[in-house]
Amino acid sequence: MSRLKNMMGAMVAGLFPQLRYAVRAYSSEGEDLILKRIFHAQEEGTYVDVGAHHPFRFSNTYLFYKMKWRGINIDPMPGSRKLFQKYRPLDTNLELGVSATRQELTYAIFNEPALSTFSADKIREYSSNPQYRVVRRQQVPTWPLADILDQYLGHTHIDFLTIDAEGLDMEVLRSNNWVKYRPRYVLVESQPLELTRIEDSELCLFMEEVGYRIFAKTYYTYFFKNIHTQ
Repeated sequence: MSRLKNMMGAMVAGLFPQLRYAVRAYSSEGEDLILKRIFHAQEEGTYVDVGAHHPFRFSNTYLFYKMKWRGINIDPMPGSRKLFQKYRPLDTNLELGVSATRQELTYAIFNEPALSTFSADKIREYSSNPQYRVVRRQQVPTWPLADILDQYLGHTHIDFLTIDAEGLDMEVLRSNNWVKYRPRYVLVESQPLELTRIEDSELCLFMEEVGYRIFAKTYYTYFFKNIHTQ
């Protein structure tokens, strides 16, 4: 069997030589490859993924799971924990939303699950595109990020925190305890902004207030570095 697999691999490489140079990314914009460059010499680590969506689709953390890192995946989609438990059983997988206080909020579930959101503004924005629509709404429990970390992290060291909360990113950030939980890097998906206009960004100003500076950027995702990390 191994000989046959080697022969098939050689055949594919011969027909498509460009595949030899392909680099696999699971993130939507290659964020995991930037993170891999940042942590290239680190064999073990911890991540926290808020708005994790799926075990590997559009995932900033799955590449690291494959590298034997471990962490917490948080997503409010009803039924999402079952899928994470199947494909990411060594992580802590939580079916929760994140908000300023412990409460229940109405979660709008779109026909494209990646767009599902608590945000009324995002519901209007996404629904303006005729190919997207809300298929159902459901009450979902939400906790502050600090409460989740207090209960499930088990220690205070996080290598990177990634947030994709579909319009509620600032609420997620403000719900953290930035004295106790200070990831080395924080990734936040937000609206595109030219780097020359960073001083106009609520996100960037807030992150600077809590001791982080912009480090890198893709089209939608901002990377912030803890300036107090030695």
